[in-house]
Amino acid sequence: MRSLKYVLNKIIKAKIQDNRKIIDRHYLLTLEPSTAITTPKPGQFYMLSVNNGLDPLLKRPLSVHNFLDGKLQFLYRVVGKGTDLLSSRVTGESIDILGPLGNGFTVSKTKQIILLAGGLGIAPIYYLAASIAGRKPVLIYGAGTKETLIYRDQIKNLGIETVIATDDGSYGKKGNVVTVLKKYLKDTSLPYTDHIIYTCGSEAMLKPLAEFASEHGIKIHAAMEQNMACGVGTCMGCVVKTRKGLKRVCKEGPVFNLNEIEWE
Repeated sequence: MRSLKYVLNKIIKAKIQDNRKIIDRHYLLTLEPSTAITTPKPGQFYMLSVNNGLDPLLKRPLSVHNFLDGKLQFLYRVVGKGTDLLSSRVTGESIDILGPLGNGFTVSKTKQIILLAGGLGIAPIYYLAASIAGRKPVLIYGAGTKETLIYRDQIKNLGIETVIATDDGSYGKKGNVVTVLKKYLKDTSLPYTDHIIYTCGSEAMLKPLAEFASEHGIKIHAAMEQNMACGVGTCMGCVVKTRKGLKRVCKEGPVFNLNEIEWE
């Protein structure tokens, strides 16, 4: 286990360059670390302090949304006290960060890549898409409505094949991303097993997606979401059940082979 001293030595300060509202309750945070940092892999995350006090005491885990010119970007949604406090932080202020943490995506060199993101799941998937745009992946991105889609223009600028979906059909294809994925794979000329899926989204999306992938022999890797306390594998507060036993999302994850997850 990592000692408290080890963790404290890895915490650095980062200055807020921008903390901009994208749509209702969704913000894009840009940080400039005080020292040079290791380039994070898509799928890895940081633990961020939300204020300079002790309430709340715990940092918040946020997936890396982009890393450009030494600056980190995080796309987040205000869901509670911590993220509400974070959204009030302004340019010029500094916060403590710890990372990069966890295991990121390992990209296949042989299969056709499909990137699948539901809602805020676009946060790590966008970074992955930008890093492998030359591999010509296909991105399927969905949200509830046109108004809740994030980053439509930026996604178009990636220059990759993109399918947009909304549950109500107000923009792009009508239906959720799993439904749209099924139709896409049915219409493509490649066998199902020639594809590999990289994804991030809620459990409500991942569970039926895992069942579908298992039925058709498709490999699928997901950045899983889980509440965290320490972020470094010590507290055992973020475990998920797999075929190989309990695994920590912060340490063995957050990216898992979704075919190995045992759903309740």
